[in-house]
Amino acid sequence: MNAPVNQAPALIDKHGRHIDYVRLSVTDRCDFRCVYCMSEKMTFLPRDQVLTLEEIHQVARAFTRLGVKKIRLTGGEPLVRKNVLDLVQNIGALPGLEELLVTTNGSHLEQMAPALKAAGVTRVNISVDSLNRDTFRQMTRTGDLDQVLRGIEAARAQCFKTLRLNAVILKGRNDHEILDLLHYAMALGINIAYIEEMPLGEVSDHDRLETTCSNDEVRAVIEARHQLTPVTMKTAGPSRYYRIEGSDSRVGFISPVSHNFCESCNRVRVTVEGRLLLCLGNEHSVDLRQLLREQPGNEQALMDTIRTAMDIKPLRHHFYDKDAPQVVRFMNMTGG
Repeated sequence: MNAPVNQAPALIDKHGRHIDYVRLSVTDRCDFRCVYCMSEKMTFLPRDQVLTLEEIHQVARAFTRLGVKKIRLTGGEPLVRKNVLDLVQNIGALPGLEELLVTTNGSHLEQMAPALKAAGVTRVNISVDSLNRDTFRQMTRTGDLDQVLRGIEAARAQCFKTLRLNAVILKGRNDHEILDLLHYAMALGINIAYIEEMPLGEVSDHDRLETTCSNDEVRAVIEARHQLTPVTMKTAGPSRYYRIEGSDSRVGFISPVSHNFCESCNRVRVTVEGRLLLCLGNEHSVDLRQLLREQPGNEQALMDTIRTAMDIKPLRHHFYDKDAPQVVRFMNMTGG
């Protein structure tokens, strides 16, 4: 994507894992209120607690100098952030960056897909959990399915390196649409990933222990109709992909609850309030916002802090482990 740059020593945690991928949240706000992501009535962060676009760019630049090759912009919904395209363009131009990815709910892609491609975005993931308008509205609380479907078509027209649908399957909500979603992706010639619901925050809409649908169950439904063959597919994240017999599409499974993939974790997150979060399922973190504001422009101090933080990256998460503290922050506060 961009020319190599003279980099500091790579980020290696105490378990020997090489960190070359960071997810940057650009906002905790979203125009949807998905039932598995946040409560219906959310209190969002005050502006002064949110990193500025310039601060987010500084963090991204520090990570690329530390050997990070892939950056994903997330939220909330990243495309609702004012002037976010300026940030996308600036990060896309960073030396050494190979992949710039965006995860979105698709509501703004109809207007913004061309600009994202021009700014350097290589891969786009779009969340769509139902193809039924009523179910889609129930799961997102505010979402317009037709708007999202138009956004998917707009993204397809830009020929990103990859375009992928993300679907969270909940028992009793959309588990009857597993094949419908797969066949929709196959008809478009794009990939799809099924993601297990992650137990982050106390959602008011449902009991997660009753609605969680494991990817083993999802895969069984698919394999009753389609032959799946494992493939070695290089992606930025933890999806395990399969080829669908007779189709160019690939189906992926992200299974943090039923199949822990922590041993190969290559990523960290930075929340929009500037917390360097070392694990999705733990609270190990370092405050980068304080450093950015107390020592503005001191990139070396920022890089040193990031490098040192790798020592507290835990070996694994403990979702649903009754003896471990459970995470209370919502997914929109974490960064998807």
